[in-house]
Amino acid sequence: MPEKQTIRCAIYTRKSTEEGLDQEFNSLDAQRESAELYIGSQKEAGWVALPDRYDDGGYTGGNMDRPAIKRLLADIEAGRVDCVVVYKVDRLSRSLLDFARMMQTFEKHRVSFVSVTQQFNTTTSMGRLMLNVLLSFAQFEREIISERTRDKIAAARRKGKWSGGMPILGYDVAPGGGRLLVNEDEAARVRGIFELYLEHQSLIETIKALDERGWPAKQWTTKDGRQRGGKPFNKNTLFHLLTNVLYLGKITLKKEIFEGGHPAIVDAETFRRVQALLRRNGQSGGKHVRNRFGALLKGLLHCVPCGCAMVHTHTLKNGNRRYRYYVCLNAQKRGWHACPSKSIPAAEIEKFVVDQVRAVANDSALVAETIRQTRAQAEKRVKELQAEQAALEKDLRRHNDDMRSLVGRLGHNGTATDRMADLQDRIRSTEQRATQVREELIALGRELVDEKEAAKALALFDPVWESLSPREQVRVMQLLVERVDYDGEKGTVSVTFHPTGIGALAEEARRKEVAV
Repeated sequence: MPEKQTIRCAIYTRKSTEEGLDQEFNSLDAQRESAELYIGSQKEAGWVALPDRYDDGGYTGGNMDRPAIKRLLADIEAGRVDCVVVYKVDRLSRSLLDFARMMQTFEKHRVSFVSVTQQFNTTTSMGRLMLNVLLSFAQFEREIISERTRDKIAAARRKGKWSGGMPILGYDVAPGGGRLLVNEDEAARVRGIFELYLEHQSLIETIKALDERGWPAKQWTTKDGRQRGGKPFNKNTLFHLLTNVLYLGKITLKKEIFEGGHPAIVDAETFRRVQALLRRNGQSGGKHVRNRFGALLKGLLHCVPCGCAMVHTHTLKNGNRRYRYYVCLNAQKRGWHACPSKSIPAAEIEKFVVDQVRAVANDSALVAETIRQTRAQAEKRVKELQAEQAALEKDLRRHNDDMRSLVGRLGHNGTATDRMADLQDRIRSTEQRATQVREELIALGRELVDEKEAAKALALFDPVWESLSPREQVRVMQLLVERVDYDGEKGTVSVTFHPTGIGALAEEARRKEVAV
């Protein structure tokens, strides 16, 4: 009589939220008990429950970012499991794509799959079809809940109600949620910020004025007692504040604008003037980035001892002769005694940098070394971007998990909608940054060139440089050079080439050849 084969059964359990998991007998225990009873009923067929527990408590079934499922798949690949038993199919996964991938792994290692409450045989085409149909409905249910949540938020915004999100400067969220209350102290500051922008006509100059006044962005305390916000303004956060129609007493839904249920704190005429100025500056570059005197190193030159930028400025001598120079921002703000670099004549430092580029262009060894250094810079930047990309993906998974865990509380908790809107804002901003990171990684990979292409591109620099207009010279310099470091104390200057600048110049050279 042949020896009876032992079927090693791994029991997998999952619960989407952590609610109730601290109980003596929780949902995971109930699922495991049902699976053990089922395995016991198959004792004659040689089924044995493995002692290892594969429990994912507080994890969504919408993705594979679960510790127990990863451990289970590793044990399957190691040949320690013959059968996977779950209480219901959706405990294993709510994603049809993830489920199909797991089934491929199961089939590859000859592992069968059993649902205690749904009888399926994965060895037949009909059994696999029924499983896929069931998973399709599970995924549909998850997606329809998300759509209903978005529809509910949209309906609230059409009625002018605050449907959640991060608080903004000038308003506080009412204790019960659902509407905004004016914070008079912050409202006065918001009006002051609008006036400062109209005065300076530049985001950068306005930020400097805000820093001098010690005016940070909105600070608030979360429901779990954590402090958020309160950081200094940057160009993005300031632009978002200046273009936010909430300050007009209105509310947005995508591209639509509706009358809000909260008071305005900025008058319509001031808001209109600011938008017109922002549009004009967006087209012309704005007062801060306009370069009337052709400052070749504007935004590139840095003071080494102070670790800050050097700004371009000028004086008039003998009534009409203009003398240009770069001055350390620290020395300009705090006095000449604060910086050993102080200032440097603009023509002198600009000629030095141009001569450096010429020297590289005319020396094959320098071209090779420049390419090596720019590749090293690019590789370093790629690693930084890849680390940021991984962190963003982790944040997205966490935000999506938080969103799913809130779905079941919509009907019981009035603050759940506010929290969902906040999560949607975070998901949107995280996805936008993830897109920017991906685009930069693609650009870094595409624009790096080899030594031959670099030599060809740089060979164009010397013969055409003098024929370029000042504006074109500034553009080429910004393209090639990432930064220039000046140490007035030691009398040294170093030039760092942009990782993809030579590649961009080579691309322009190729386009000109095609045009000719």
